[in-house]
Amino acid sequence: MKTTQQCQFSRGKNVMVNSLNILFTSSGRRVSLINKFKDVYEEYNIEGKIITADVKQNAPTAFISDKHYILPSINHENYLTELLSLCIRENISLIIPLIDTELPLFAFNKQIFSEYGVKLLVSGMELNEIAGDKNKTYNFFVSNNISTPKVYSKEELRRNEYNFPLLLKPYDGSSSKGVTLITNEEELNFFKSYIPNAMVQEFITGEEYTVDVMVDFGGNVKTIVPRLRLETRAGEVSKGITRKDITIINAVKGVVKALPDPVGCITIQCIKKENGDIKFIEINPRFGGGIPLTIEAGANFPLWVIEMSQGKVFTDQYFGWKDNITMLRYDEAIFTEKILQ
Repeated sequence: MKTTQQCQFSRGKNVMVNSLNILFTSSGRRVSLINKFKDVYEEYNIEGKIITADVKQNAPTAFISDKHYILPSINHENYLTELLSLCIRENISLIIPLIDTELPLFAFNKQIFSEYGVKLLVSGMELNEIAGDKNKTYNFFVSNNISTPKVYSKEELRRNEYNFPLLLKPYDGSSSKGVTLITNEEELNFFKSYIPNAMVQEFITGEEYTVDVMVDFGGNVKTIVPRLRLETRAGEVSKGITRKDITIINAVKGVVKALPDPVGCITIQCIKKENGDIKFIEINPRFGGGIPLTIEAGANFPLWVIEMSQGKVFTDQYFGWKDNITMLRYDEAIFTEKILQ
């Protein structure tokens, strides 16, 4: 991932903010999340616009936002310049990135955006590097005495120091792509060479949770909401239920405390074994796909994001969200007469 694109703008004074305009980048299909922000704007009479950007003009979010812009790919040399131009044109106060590949670039260039009066809902560079490489995630857990499934080294694999079943996945993957259950030597040998950047780890069974954490710009936690994953599709939860599990909440507090420079929504995944042990498996420092369930349960992430963007510090925590709220997701369609590519 490129993090050092050259910006063609001179470093001038901060842009004056007359209203709160939020830009969601790589907005794609995140209709539910953006609608939650629109609801807060309406409920609290917040002035401003919800703007989306994507590489495609036919992204579903283009039809629910106030404005939609086409941006080049994140790896394009002009991406940063075009994004900053958009921010100036639309007087953007806050950018909320929605895919993993954007995060390192934004984290690296926080200061440039700050000079134009634009805040980024993005954690620090070190945290994004930890989250973007599952080997680094594993090392972070181990070095901070956080329980996690064992990842086998090349030497351990060579010496056959493991027991089946195993879990194999790309260390730089996302959305569960390439995640494969391994039950014998033949499968292990094949998938190690078939799946790029493969890592092999201990296979853990139990209830899988995604935990949404809200953190302000100073690292203060507002809330922690565990969601039991009942069913997933393409790596994203399609059925889930909120669980006010105090053992998970307390364990996640320890993880967040160890994270370097967490900001915004931090999504942490863990497995709770039958004996109650909690094993942490993944960190995603952005809004996860299942966040609408957390918001619906009463954890008002959109409002808190808006408040922290205006300088509010979270001095108190909130755990009044509803337990056992279930989400059952299904496809909806947007119909338009526009000619789209």
